[in-house]
Amino acid sequence: MANPAVELKLTVKDFKSDQEVRWCPGCGDYAILAAVQSFMPELGIPRENTVFVSGIGCSSRFPYYMNTYGMHSIHGRAPAIATGLAASRPDLSVWVVTGDGDALSIGGNHLIHTLRRNVNLTILLFNNRIYGLTKGQYSPTSEVGKVTKSTPMGSVDHPFNPVSLALGADATFVGRAMDSDRKGLTAVLDAAARHRGASLVEIYQDCPIFNDGAFDVLRKPDDSESRVVTVRPGQPITFGTEGRWAVVRRGFGLGVAPTAEIAPEDVVVHDPADHELAFALSRLSDQGLDHAVFGVLRQVVRPTYDDLTRAQVQQAVDGGGADLLGLLHGRDTWTVRDGAVLDHETTR
Repeated sequence: MANPAVELKLTVKDFKSDQEVRWCPGCGDYAILAAVQSFMPELGIPRENTVFVSGIGCSSRFPYYMNTYGMHSIHGRAPAIATGLAASRPDLSVWVVTGDGDALSIGGNHLIHTLRRNVNLTILLFNNRIYGLTKGQYSPTSEVGKVTKSTPMGSVDHPFNPVSLALGADATFVGRAMDSDRKGLTAVLDAAARHRGASLVEIYQDCPIFNDGAFDVLRKPDDSESRVVTVRPGQPITFGTEGRWAVVRRGFGLGVAPTAEIAPEDVVVHDPADHELAFALSRLSDQGLDHAVFGVLRQVVRPTYDDLTRAQVQQAVDGGGADLLGLLHGRDTWTVRDGAVLDHETTR
């Protein structure tokens, strides 16, 4: 983060690059870009200390449009590259921009290990439930039965729930937002950026060309009334007009009931530190989007991978670490001359 003693007077314009934004008309990426550029000045971080790393896909053009440092990297490997940056440069604010195909298919392994290690970076996962850049194949988040160019009879794959996946990897910050909800999106992004550790924000994002209307049931007022659930720390989880609906406990999981039919104490109160609650909330959002939870689902404090790594390096420099020469030799060493073993030592 920036030095609070130094006041930076940055504006939205400072974070806009001179590159022409080249996404399809109506793409949700425009709204996400505008939201990021708008709140970046409020973080007070110099542009030269900000880095956006992307993989491959429509979302991965993002670094071109941010007037910061950035890299359009390798398919699925953005988290690995960003980990190197975060571990070697503690002064940087490191961001990963990825899509549901890039992050959850070829990049799935890199994503889950970045989250479990708690690397200090922020991951924005644009989820449009389709491969947009390669022209409309089904993705790891496409619903069962999805008819695409690569699944002409409908997909038989069960989709990932990115939020559930992140929580399963024990990510210390997990949130979800919608591209068209500027206020909600900005609030979640701002919280993710200020969190120290691995932050993942799934963003429902419309692809008007190859998967138009994928999230329309969450955008239309009549439908969203009973579907969109926004959580706030310490607040009872109610939604709809005047809190018409409430989230309640049902066995080991959660369910939804009319607020007027239950006692106030039966309404679940959101606690971002409760891992089990966060996971149960993520399971309210199935592929049919009967209920979609938005906001910060989980936020806890845990030592970061990069801080711990740097501490070990410093310990070794100070002479209190492992014997490097001994590690290179391993447990067993031999002295060999003309094919004969002259000396053999086993270290314990």
